[in-house]
Amino acid sequence: MTSQEEQPAGLDRTARPARATAGGRATDSDQYQRRPVGAVSGLPLPQGNGSERQLLEQWLDFQRATLAAKCEGLSDEQLRTVSAPPSDLTLLGLLRHMTEVERHWFRFVFGEQDSAPARWPPDDGSGAAGADTGAETLAAWQREVERARRSAAGRPLDDMGSDPRRPTWIYSLRWIHLHMIGEYARHNGHADLLRERIDGATGF
Repeated sequence: MTSQEEQPAGLDRTARPARATAGGRATDSDQYQRRPVGAVSGLPLPQGNGSERQLLEQWLDFQRATLAAKCEGLSDEQLRTVSAPPSDLTLLGLLRHMTEVERHWFRFVFGEQDSAPARWPPDDGSGAAGADTGAETLAAWQREVERARRSAAGRPLDDMGSDPRRPTWIYSLRWIHLHMIGEYARHNGHADLLRERIDGATGF
């Protein structure tokens, strides 16, 4: 990140309650709702303790929230801005990419029937993610995130899936959470630089 996050200065009173399910998943307890909030970002930070599943889900949700924060308050033109040449990467393109990544790992790998790739509008020649608006792209990503949460909720971390394109590669839901945290963290670094070049905003 391009700026340092201050120490937590409060507790998150708006965090969605954890859902009570089997397999060590978080319950509707004070512990989840009392997650600390970053003093600079306002984003709910992962707990300092908790079950394996709680921490994996909280770190992934934190990374998701960071990408959303990087796109917040920008116009369509800004979201399409190629601001780190020679790369043609844009924030809109990152949102589209992460929509596909969510769909692939939480649905396609587990053989869900409606997990075909999303059909995006064709690119407009600028490398800036096609003709869909920022609001439409963000909504599609948010829908896929919610679907990914539902797909994961009914599975234990040891549940296994496979990629039909690589039939010998087997993935646990635990591995997928760890991979997704890394995937978002990498692209959030890209998003940090893109946003700073667009309007000077830094940090998460």
